[in-house]
Amino acid sequence: MASDSRTVAEATKEAAPPPVRTGGKGRGFQTSPHYRTFVKYRFIAGFLAVPLVLYGILVVSPFFQTFYYSLTDWTGLSSDFAFVGLDNFERLLDDDIFLESLWHNVLLLLVLPVITLGLGLFFAFMLNVGGRHRRGETVAGVRGSHFYKIVYFFPQALSIAIVVVLWKYIFNPQGGLLNGMLSAVGLESWQQSWLGDPRLAFWCVVVVMVWSNVGFYVVLFSAAMGSIPKDIYEAALLDGASRVTTFFRVTLPLMRDTVQTGWVYMGIMALDAFAVVHILTVNQGGPAYSTIVAPVYLYNKAFQDGQAGYATAVAVALLIVTMAFSVVAMAFGRRKDRIEF
Repeated sequence: MASDSRTVAEATKEAAPPPVRTGGKGRGFQTSPHYRTFVKYRFIAGFLAVPLVLYGILVVSPFFQTFYYSLTDWTGLSSDFAFVGLDNFERLLDDDIFLESLWHNVLLLLVLPVITLGLGLFFAFMLNVGGRHRRGETVAGVRGSHFYKIVYFFPQALSIAIVVVLWKYIFNPQGGLLNGMLSAVGLESWQQSWLGDPRLAFWCVVVVMVWSNVGFYVVLFSAAMGSIPKDIYEAALLDGASRVTTFFRVTLPLMRDTVQTGWVYMGIMALDAFAVVHILTVNQGGPAYSTIVAPVYLYNKAFQDGQAGYATAVAVALLIVTMAFSVVAMAFGRRKDRIEF
């Protein structure tokens, strides 16, 4: 029995793991908080590695390629091209058509967000807060507000190409809906060529872009207004605040972040406007370049004139303007005194 006990003890001693040394450099690091942090971020990096590599290849890499091609005379039709340095960018400064197209983008940037967001805020306020007070409800929208939301949002369900084609027929001077309605009510003198008139064509583009986008912001701002506690409106009404005062003193301050996001998004859309101008206008930016915008000018230079290197220089200039707008918009939107509810 004693020999058996010694045999079992010896076997147990041989199978036992070696003692852990806590004084060693490696073991000390593994038991430290820094090691746990390292393991945690290594786990996260393992999941992010593949998406980051794909993002770098598919998104970041084209930006560098575009900048490189903007320094060449590449035609876009051949693999042969020469390095010309900053000649394309110097040419941009003397290109009157490019400067006019860039001015039209800036004008859209100034006009389009103001009109679109202004109408979106007005309609959303009327559909959520601007109705008559009803029994058991502190605030309410106008009657049929749910139906109106569907009507306003309807253009978002259509492709932008379909929307533009519909408006192209509306503006048609020969048998178009707009001139036909003016004729039906006896206002033949108000009939215009619309898209064929350099004085009106640009504003026709503005009308189409506002109509196609305002419904989205009505729904977006309605969701933001719906999250505002009703007690705040009730306190304002008890103090005798009117609808106008309620909008500017209660609703708008509490929706500032949402309006700021919409402003940035609408501004970037104004700096694009490619599809609307390309499909709607005469000769893709006419008449007489009255509706030309930078993306359409870029397209014409790359695919019609065979000047891909110069077109990429236009793209780089437009990228700089877009990034500058985003930085300025976000900087002005920052504030320390955020309102929480």
